Amino acid sequence: MIDTPVFGAAAAAAPHRLASEAGRAILAEGGNAIEAMVAMAATIAVVYPHMNAIGGDGFWLVHEPGGKVHAIEACGPAGSAATIARYRDKSHDVIPSRGPDSAVTVAGAIGGWEAALELSANLGGRMPLKDLLSDAIRHCREGYEISPSELRTWPQEVEAVKQAVGFSDFFWPGGEQPKAGARRKPEALGATFRQLADAGLGDFYRGDVGREIAADLERIGAPVTRADLERFEARLVQPLQVKLPGLTAYNFAPPTQGLASLLILGIFEKLGIARAEGFDHHHGLVEATKRAFAIRDRIVTDPAFASVDPASVLTEEVFAREAAAIDKRRAAPWPFRTGDGDTVWMGAIDGSGLAVSYIQSIYWEYGSGCILPGTGINWQNRGVSFSLDPKAVNPLQPGRKPFHTLNPALARFDDGRVMSYGAMGGDGQPQFQAQILSRYRFGQSPAEAVDAPRWLFGRTWGAGSISLKLESRFDPMLLARLTGAGHPVEEYSEAYSDQFGHAGMLVKHPKGHVEATHDPRSDGDAKGC
Repeated sequence: MIDTPVFGAAAAAAPHRLASEAGRAILAEGGNAIEAMVAMAATIAVVYPHMNAIGGDGFWLVHEPGGKVHAIEACGPAGSAATIARYRDKSHDVIPSRGPDSAVTVAGAIGGWEAALELSANLGGRMPLKDLLSDAIRHCREGYEISPSELRTWPQEVEAVKQAVGFSDFFWPGGEQPKAGARRKPEALGATFRQLADAGLGDFYRGDVGREIAADLERIGAPVTRADLERFEARLVQPLQVKLPGLTAYNFAPPTQGLASLLILGIFEKLGIARAEGFDHHHGLVEATKRAFAIRDRIVTDPAFASVDPASVLTEEVFAREAAAIDKRRAAPWPFRTGDGDTVWMGAIDGSGLAVSYIQSIYWEYGSGCILPGTGINWQNRGVSFSLDPKAVNPLQPGRKPFHTLNPALARFDDGRVMSYGAMGGDGQPQFQAQILSRYRFGQSPAEAVDAPRWLFGRTWGAGSISLKLESRFDPMLLARLTGAGHPVEEYSEAYSDQFGHAGMLVKHPKGHVEATHDPRSDGDAKGC
């Protein structure tokens, strides 16, 4: 039995303790959950730079106490110079995953903070921006200890990363990965945060910071221009939702894979499985994942170019059809495509019941690897999701948004509970979400559901095998049954591995208290008041 931390009225959960503390402090000062999340997002962009940065994107789900759910899409499009011809002329068959040519898209995260704070003001939020950014600025000024997660995160394509502009000076001074206890003081990034605190978040796109960003991107040869930055605005969109027995689940619309997360839940529900941890539970979720990803890969793209309404596949008829195609005793074959990714998921719920589920990312660990010298910003490599085939589902095109693995999740239960939950982990995100939510619905506490061993189907960070990868704490009898059913089982030696995501869950109860937990696989926790 694992006890879940319980707080009187409000809580914040993040994969780094300094970020959850920043959120707790804002909540304690009377700030709302959105304001707390901005403080957390700024702080974690400083202290967890291998996983996220303000040179990346973000997605928000916000649940009002009255029941309305808002979605803020803060993902940037491909730059004006990001054409297929540009990359073909450089003899590329695919978009490079590191360096300036991987810095394909505008960074949307800061625009998302700005849109979220506008929503916050409409809901009564009044905290000054300087207060929300103060912890991030302080950690830049005073320095912070490099996290255990960063110390154990070895980047893919390491030589390409080391050659990216500014990478070695920032992350590996002297050319070697830091040792335990090492500290970092990102002074240029601190100056950027101070400028944003003084001039406002819009300065990132249309002010002095934007000018410095554009100059650096041009200098290193990235295809994003100042005009691209100036045009960007985050936008409010309609979230997707699915009604399940006892709750309504919410997730993000395309260009994210939130559709797949909801499809897994809907398909699994039709299998009629009644308890957790047995063969039926895990086999059912794996097979539902396969069916959901097949649909995702056919239709998820920039909504401006979509030919299918995502809500049209979130129906009882589709769930029943896909569930009927699942053999409850045998694994289906699968031509799985890879989709790596590193990111952070964080949640916050305040005393009024305002709940936030938020994801912020630079895509692969360390993103493009490019640290812009004028601002200290690490730029994302999200654009590698594009294809250089003009007939692909997601072809590269200036102004087009790439496919996103990011998808924050929320659930509203019929009895009045509200849950903010999610996970990092590229293609693993929908799988991890389904595992922790199903476990909670089957009676496990939030802490038990997040702590329990997880699996991941498909390829992942540097692993070429298409297998069902599992942490070492599963019952050997379950592994034997999964293997006998035709699953290509690959057991990891670690009991708790970063390969299986950093997840979190917060539950606000009708009586006011909040249960909150974050993953023991991360460097984070939950704090509240």
